[in-house]
Amino acid sequence: MVRVLVIGLGNMGMSHARAYKSLDGFEIAGLCARDIANRPEIAAEFPGVAQFGDYATALAETRPDAVSINTWPDTHAAFARQAIEAGAHVFIEKPLADNVAEAEAIVALARARGRKLMIGYILRVHPSWTKFVEIGRTLGKPLVMRMNLNQQSSGAQWATHKKLMETVSPLVDCGVHYVDVMCQVTGARPVRVHALGARLSDDIAPGMYNYGCLQVAFDDGSVGWYEAGWGPMMSETAFFVKDMIGPKGAVSIAVDEAKTESAAIDSHTKTSALRVHHAALGPDGRLAKRDEILRMDDEPGHQELCEREQSAFLKAIRDDEDLGEHARGAIDSLRIALAADESIRTGKLVTLA
Repeated sequence: MVRVLVIGLGNMGMSHARAYKSLDGFEIAGLCARDIANRPEIAAEFPGVAQFGDYATALAETRPDAVSINTWPDTHAAFARQAIEAGAHVFIEKPLADNVAEAEAIVALARARGRKLMIGYILRVHPSWTKFVEIGRTLGKPLVMRMNLNQQSSGAQWATHKKLMETVSPLVDCGVHYVDVMCQVTGARPVRVHALGARLSDDIAPGMYNYGCLQVAFDDGSVGWYEAGWGPMMSETAFFVKDMIGPKGAVSIAVDEAKTESAAIDSHTKTSALRVHHAALGPDGRLAKRDEILRMDDEPGHQELCEREQSAFLKAIRDDEDLGEHARGAIDSLRIALAADESIRTGKLVTLA
């Protein structure tokens, strides 16, 4: 039995806590959040589970086998370091750290202490997205990859986005998922990043932008584009573009935008179908084959995806799996996203070492 301490009980933290509760092999050792004393619904949902308002106290008193970190991004690296130094395995929501050097240091510490470190790249356990990656790898090189996730947010969702933007931009917070997909598909090294940003609200942290788009070039000639925007001003039109094009054709994730709101968390991963296009021409010079539509109607929702993610974490611990490739992917995607931030700040193209 893996005893896990869950810290941070917002949307993702609660989803992961529910996953630990439902999965054989986990036992929740404690729940930790600064405002937990003011949230009686947590005790009602997790009766008998120890509650803490302070992370250091929770870590010392529960002595967990694993820690699940779902707090604000600027706390991630420090909390991960404390957990690993206390002898715990770590599941941590993205981004792993707010700079590449610190992320690499956390990965190295986990390796040195023999602890498993899994970062919350939920698309890696999503069957539709893994199929998307699989098909993308058949399209030849170079690849052109177009992706975005614009979120029209208001009320509590806009408040959350504004809080996030005190420490992390939309391009970094959401973008690491999608540039990670680009890295998986190409298997190539990112070499250059250029980005543009716009501050569409004065109601956000000074110096922060709430809309950005990046372009990344890979050493195999592939190129990627990613766009992210948050706020009440964002359009609901074309908020979800996921498209890959290669010499042999294209694959796209199709969603029914009329039935989906960009702020709904399930819409960030949900697909209706994969559309596979073949570029081959017949003797008459016309396309030789019609597009294929692969239906994805039975794909998992957000909570089931969290359960799949935690099942993978449990398996990594039990089977002593090597998570080196997983860590490299997390660092490469963070490097790209942070380079986009740098490009916006400086107005210059960023060359990656």
